[in-house]
Amino acid sequence: MLHILFFGQTRETIGLDGIELEGEFASAEAIRRHLSLQGDKWALALEKEKLLVAINHTLSPLESVVKSGDEIAFFPPVTGG
Repeated sequence: MLHILFFGQTRETIGLDGIELEGEFASAEAIRRHLSLQGDKWALALEKEKLLVAINHTLSPLESVVKSGDEIAFFPPVTGG
């Protein structure tokens, strides 16, 4: 099982703080693609160009390998001014 968390605008668009996800996924990108197919709000919230990912609290490339028990957090880039 994977623990998927959403933060910022990603969480607001999806309407969930997180989910538990069963299945075999090779990478965070595979999870992103899978979730994007769940509907329009998912696709919008998880647009690849507007998304960062952390795996087990470490900022990681979307292509990073994931394994059962991992915590994967999706969130938009943070900017300041």
